[in-house]
Amino acid sequence: MKTLLTLAAALTLSAGMSLAQSGMPMTTGTVTKIDTKWNKVTIDHGPLENLDMPAMKMVFNVADPAMLEGLSEGAEVEFHAERMNGKLTVTELKR
Repeated sequence: MKTLLTLAAALTLSAGMSLAQSGMPMTTGTVTKIDTKWNKVTIDHGPLENLDMPAMKMVFNVADPAMLEGLSEGAEVEFHAERMNGKLTVTELKR
């Protein structure tokens, strides 16, 4: 019974963490460059609250190269970025 309760608590915590991550505010920006060879995108964006960064233009890795498919320079996007393995990475992107 104790093992079952521990497992249930772990699953609840995991689900809560997923909700917290997906509930992060999205940042708006304009795509200024796309580098499909290195899976990077340059975005002129507003403040990144979760990373405590002001508005600026910067290069990001993308978590999934498929995010770059159909994306074009000048596109207005909403995105979420995180620090992954020491690199700023777009983890969610909406056109």
